[in-house]
Amino acid sequence: MSKPRGFASMDPAKQAEIARKGGIAAHAAGKAHEFTTREAAAAGRKGGEKVASDRAHMAEIGRKGGQARSRNRKEDSAA
Repeated sequence: MSKPRGFASMDPAKQAEIARKGGIAAHAAGKAHEFTTREAAAAGRKGGEKVASDRAHMAEIGRKGGQARSRNRKEDSAA
């Protein structure tokens, strides 16, 4: 695996400071968009519908969940 470079390699506090400054600048320039509750709900619904329409993907998610649940039950009973 490659070593993080650039922004990803920075200290998390430094990343947060840079991101905060970017947010302030975007708001000051009038370029920032703040979602209303209604817009955010619509975006989430749209994304959920898109993901749920892929039956193979949903089946894989369900299978992984079932395997994890089974694994967790085995670990709990062994303890």
